Amino acid sequence: MSTAYDLTGAGPADADADADADVAEAAGVAGIAGVATDWAAADPYSAALRTGRGPLFLRRADGWLLPLEVERWCARADPADLAILDRCEGAVLDVGCGPGRLVAELAARGRPVLGIDVSEAAVAHTLELGGQALRRSVFDPLPGEGRWATVLLIDGNVGIGGDPLALLRRAADLLVPGGLLIAETAPVDVDERAEVEVVGLPEAGGTGRAFPWARLGTPALLRYAHREGWRTAGQWTAGGRCFLALRSRSARSSAEPPKSTAVISSQWARNPSAERPVADR
Repeated sequence: MSTAYDLTGAGPADADADADADVAEAAGVAGIAGVATDWAAADPYSAALRTGRGPLFLRRADGWLLPLEVERWCARADPADLAILDRCEGAVLDVGCGPGRLVAELAARGRPVLGIDVSEAAVAHTLELGGQALRRSVFDPLPGEGRWATVLLIDGNVGIGGDPLALLRRAADLLVPGGLLIAETAPVDVDERAEVEVVGLPEAGGTGRAFPWARLGTPALLRYAHREGWRTAGQWTAGGRCFLALRSRSARSSAEPPKSTAVISSQWARNPSAERPVADR
C-alpha cells in the first residue's frame, strides 16, 4: 500500500502491515463458509445479484413489503456512497457487503478493505470487481478483530439479526478503541422488529426461511448507541438516504458489563438489505 494507516497505536507502518495482513488472511480463506449454510441456486437474492436486477422484497408474515434496491447495489458507487467512503478511516470492514460496490471503490483507492457477506453470490461478485470478500456472518470469528478502524453497515444492514444492541456490541468488538461506525438508517422515525423472508415478486413463494430483521430510523439508532457508550460523530442525508456516524469508546472499561456472545442462527438474518420503507398494508 502506498498510504500508511495508524490502526493500533503501534505506529503507521506497523498498523498498515497489520491491516494488509488481515485483508490477506481474508483472501486466503474466502471460500470458507463459516457457520453459513449453502443456499439453493434458485434463491431469489442470489438470482437477483447474478442478473443485477429485481424485483426483490423483504416480506413480513402479514404481507407488508420492503423493496430492495438490487439495481443500485449492483451499479457503481453513487455520490451518496462516495460521501460515505470519504469519511472512512484506516482499514475498513464492510458488513453485508452485497455485490461489493463499496469494497471495490475503496480497493481502487488503495485502502485496506474487506467485505463480508453470508451470500456466496455476493462474495463472488465482490471478488469479480477486484475487492476482497469473505463468506462470513458478522457474528462469526473474523480477521483483525479489534483492529478495524471503520465498520460499515450500509443498505439497511443495521437491521442484521433484529437486535440493534447485539450488533452495536459486535461492531465495538471489531473496531479499534475510538473506531468509526457508519450506518445507514431508515428515512423515517421507526424502531421495529419483524420476521421476514426474501421474495422475488410480492405473490411469489420465498425461501421458506424466515429470519429476524430490524428497521431503525436515526433517532432509534442514536438511543441504542448512546446506551452502549457510542458518541455521535456525524449525521447527514444524501440522495434521499440517511446516515449516522458513531465513534466507539476510546478504551474498554473494566466495569463494563460482558458483551453479548449471541450468534444469529439464520444466515438470512445477516444478509444485505435496503432501507426503503413502504406503507403498511
